[in-house]
Amino acid sequence: MDEGTAPAEGRSGIALASVVRFVDIAVDALAGAREEVDALNVYPVPDGDTGTNMYLTVVAARDAIRAALGEHADSPDRASEVDAPLAAMARGALLGARGNSGVILSEMLGAAARRIGAARADERNAVVMAEALQQASAASYAAVGEPVEGTMLTVMRAAAAAGTTAAGPADARSSDVLTAAAAAAREALGRTPEQLAVLAQAGVVDAGGRGLSVILDAAETVLTGRRPIPVTAPLGSHLIPVPHVGQGADELSADGPAYEVMYLLDTDDAAAPGLREQLGTLGDSVVVVGRDRLWNVHVHTDDVGAAIEAGLAVGRPHRIRVTHFAEQIAQKTALEAPAPPTLAGRRVVAVAAGPGLADLFEEAGAEVVRGGPGRRPSTGELLEAITACGAREVVVLPNDEPTIRAALAAASTAEADHGAEGLRVAVIPTHTQVQGLAAVAVHEPGRAFDQDVTEMTATARHVRHGAVTIAARQAMTMAGPCEPGDALGVIAGDFAVVGDDLGAVALVVLDRLLAAGGELVTIVSGADSAGLADRATAWVEEFHPHVDVVVYDGGQERYPLLMSVE
Repeated sequence: MDEGTAPAEGRSGIALASVVRFVDIAVDALAGAREEVDALNVYPVPDGDTGTNMYLTVVAARDAIRAALGEHADSPDRASEVDAPLAAMARGALLGARGNSGVILSEMLGAAARRIGAARADERNAVVMAEALQQASAASYAAVGEPVEGTMLTVMRAAAAAGTTAAGPADARSSDVLTAAAAAAREALGRTPEQLAVLAQAGVVDAGGRGLSVILDAAETVLTGRRPIPVTAPLGSHLIPVPHVGQGADELSADGPAYEVMYLLDTDDAAAPGLREQLGTLGDSVVVVGRDRLWNVHVHTDDVGAAIEAGLAVGRPHRIRVTHFAEQIAQKTALEAPAPPTLAGRRVVAVAAGPGLADLFEEAGAEVVRGGPGRRPSTGELLEAITACGAREVVVLPNDEPTIRAALAAASTAEADHGAEGLRVAVIPTHTQVQGLAAVAVHEPGRAFDQDVTEMTATARHVRHGAVTIAARQAMTMAGPCEPGDALGVIAGDFAVVGDDLGAVALVVLDRLLAAGGELVTIVSGADSAGLADRATAWVEEFHPHVDVVVYDGGQERYPLLMSVE
């Protein structure tokens, strides 16, 4: 942005040092304004974190560009000096983006950085800056599933239009562009309550728009030295309203989705439009931003699993964050006393089909309910385990398909009886013991409850599982008829192999489970395994030497061997 620096061949005169000063000043300005912006936050969800999210996004951008400058400080090639740090800033904003406003802001910063980085020596700085603002506006509108006027999108569009007009004269400077853009942003911000009814109802301007105005003021300060206009100063015919104290969050979002889902996604760039459309059918506030196979995905929805599965369908989601709005709002605004000390922390309740399995679950920190074929726990037993563990958050692992129904009934009863004390219960539909072992292995009490449940559910769902048993009667199976005493192989809950030797059938089951690949085989030996685990382990080591094998003594009845592949 510094026009006093002579450009190198093929480059614009916008100096990288000015960009660095901009992010520094923007971070400081947002740090000072974050509480104000948080207080303005009533749309799309009154969760009071817009200022914080925008601040953390710009902090990530600043840290990334400073780290890149350290790597390229001694480079004689000005192109690498400019391109690498600007690209790092854009990527840093993308990776560090928080919330709806932060994800949109990351796309604005990335688009502007790309335009500045692509500038030529024969271009006027004012034109480059005006086009950077225009591209930031266009990119943010394109990233949002259903753009809403009266938001930061509207404020950015007004700023870009004013900047373009200011760049028209031949002697215009980039400082003229940013001065006009910042002023237009403040004016547009004052009009947001006229465009969005929820803002008028609450008596506030848009929080994201206010945060963006703070950032544009910071950009103006870099080039002119003028400090941002105080928030109480006139905005044309408007003043920035003060939020109405005591405005009920329930009045503003009673019918909105319950969860915010965010994740980074590794996928082909061509998949983004389809994902954006798919998420639009699951909720609102959809934002999908990124490029070069890395995307930041955001949606407000009631169906957390479907939102994550939409990402799984096109790529690899990671750094998944799930926020329950009611819980978040309660934490920020509730004045009532904290939850009774008798309900605290988080516990897992797991149904174990054998003594060895019970030991495994207990070692993982779970409360164990004894079960298994022929002695499945009742709803009352599961209810007692849920309420007796003294936890405020409980995850139930039924580990058996018929037990899932009893677990769901126990969970709903427990929440109905103790919901006023803050009790929350989630049942993960684990159909087998090995699915339960996989789920409890990724359990992390330090994570948010919904995120922990999501991670455990996803892990259990992706376990390929099987078992061997002995036929007790004549029957017709998927693999053909069987007689009493036949060896049966179970795959994903169905009898898929019939034979006369348990060991041979076990190897067929393992072979099918490993057909799609895998990194870890878990084998759980039963009460009458008779060396089956050793035979299965030796087979895996011989034919799949790169696959790890873990063997446990489960002691379960009826199933001499349980197997899973992850």
